[in-house]
Amino acid sequence: MIPSRTELRTEAIVLRAIDYGESDRIVTFCTADFGKIRGIAKGARRSRKRFANAIEPFCCSRILFSRRSPDSLALIEGCDVLSHFPGIRSDLEKTLAASCLIDLTDQFTPEDKKSEASFCLLLDFLRLLEGTALTESLLRFFEIRLLRISGYDPVLDRCISCKTPIVKEAAYRFDAAKGGLTCNICAPGSRDAIPVSLGTIRTLLLGREMEIDRLGRLLLSDQSADESRRLLAHFIRHLLGRELKSVHVLNEIRRLYV
Repeated sequence: MIPSRTELRTEAIVLRAIDYGESDRIVTFCTADFGKIRGIAKGARRSRKRFANAIEPFCCSRILFSRRSPDSLALIEGCDVLSHFPGIRSDLEKTLAASCLIDLTDQFTPEDKKSEASFCLLLDFLRLLEGTALTESLLRFFEIRLLRISGYDPVLDRCISCKTPIVKEAAYRFDAAKGGLTCNICAPGSRDAIPVSLGTIRTLLLGREMEIDRLGRLLLSDQSADESRRLLAHFIRHLLGRELKSVHVLNEIRRLYV
């Protein structure tokens, strides 16, 4: 006997969508109540009216879907757009940055495991990106918060080897394989570790904990922006085994305008 479908509703952000067959699309969502889910939007490529703007990347909608079991492909039956983020879509650099946010969320969010924190983090930062200027701080603070939510929080408040809290007099490097800082006493001149200043460490720690509505006041200096970008990119590349294409594209576009 074929099990009946359960009808469900939730808020969701589109992470990616691919064409399927002649008229359908397979859409991956980050949802508030069900974690990451995949569903098929029947006729989405033929009927733009039914899913107007709702299944484009980083669009936030309230979706109606049904499925026979938690691990089965969902049938997307309806979408009510909550925010299409026009301020992001009208700006190339912001659009590329939003692509980085959703790609990172996609990589670090497991399927069908509730992760309301990941959904809220992504939504909060899309709203920040919509309403404020794009800064290095915004991207780096998103990355470090996502790593914490996902269980990969880098150790930045102490040496991971000797456990001594960070102090002004010491010099530190970030070791991706160990997942945290090492002081020069424990790992002098480690070839694979990245030097990082105390100012960068403290700003990242503040950005990880500060309330979202105050983050716009916390900016990285030029040195800290460079160090934090290298540190987090190195760590994320170590965890995923590769650099995300969206991150590479954003970096390349930025180099053209420098």
